[in-house]
Amino acid sequence: MVYERSNIRRMAGYTWGEQPEDAGTCKLNTNENPYPPAPGVATALKGVDAADLRTYPQPTAAPLRARIAEHHKLATENALVTHGGDEALRLAITTFVEPGSPLGYADPSYSLYPVLAAIQNAPVLPAQYSEDWTLPADFAKRANAAGARLTCLVNPHAPSGRLITTDDCGRLASELDGVLLLDEAYADFIDPALGYDSAALIKAHDNLLILRSFSKGYSLAGLRLGYLIGQEALIEPLLTKTRDSYNIDAISQRLGLAALEDQDHATDTWRRVRAERSRLNDELARRGLACPPSQANFLLAQVPLGAKRKAKALYEALKARGILVRHFDTPRLGDSLRISIGTRAQSQRLLNALDDLLDDVSAAR
Repeated sequence: MVYERSNIRRMAGYTWGEQPEDAGTCKLNTNENPYPPAPGVATALKGVDAADLRTYPQPTAAPLRARIAEHHKLATENALVTHGGDEALRLAITTFVEPGSPLGYADPSYSLYPVLAAIQNAPVLPAQYSEDWTLPADFAKRANAAGARLTCLVNPHAPSGRLITTDDCGRLASELDGVLLLDEAYADFIDPALGYDSAALIKAHDNLLILRSFSKGYSLAGLRLGYLIGQEALIEPLLTKTRDSYNIDAISQRLGLAALEDQDHATDTWRRVRAERSRLNDELARRGLACPPSQANFLLAQVPLGAKRKAKALYEALKARGILVRHFDTPRLGDSLRISIGTRAQSQRLLNALDDLLDDVSAAR
């Protein structure tokens, strides 16, 4: 007998990035922050009393929720803490997408979106990015015509790193009939000079949800902690109806607070990532690997047609040398490698390997 639902039986699950067990691997494939979390996180972890784990945690992570809201100059009612950004996406789809109605998103994008839609038995409405990684002009019109009640948009975009401005995000929210979820998992790495501030749009748009993550910006990918912010009418059903009970454990609540309290440490890691992103972008360009302008903690490097190895072969050759990058075997991305921004030493190890593996280094320089 087959007991699973028919739509679950038909679907394919999410494929995660490789997680090597060898500590010597140069891991540039899953967009983690290369620097450790704030010292206060380690202090908070050491201060956990095992006896306190006997009782349930604060049900809504209220102290952390309040601190998140304060960080964005919002009220506590505008924030919801989630078990990673992925739970935030699941909650949004469960709450706002009727089974059988479409989920909108721009493609290529986070590959979990169609997986969560399939679980909800909802068709997907992917709109293709243009060649320069901008949204199609009729993006909102197409979503509205199809009846999409939720549209997800990664900003900065993954895997290109291109940023949609605050004003354009506001215009898109105004144009959409359904909810716009801005997936800002990488927003901490945006250059401050650009003045990006999507949270300022929340008061004017009752259909705007913003997802943030502690995984990248706060170096806590192993903790699985994220949050949503939006108007109370959007947050309330997520908090009181579709969220798992006690979804954030007591240890995560403490560590999340400690991370948020040390903004100086976090912003310093973001600055260092931006500096290395700029340097690596220039070095890859010198080797003939062009990248779109990125405001995330990764670069999407296009392997030139004349290279000795195509992108997939180059990925495999780097892996054989203990260097992991990400290759997506799809028509739009098959000629590219997504490279996470690591430390300067990690970047140099990658560049040295590329010098050996690419056949057009001298010509590109």
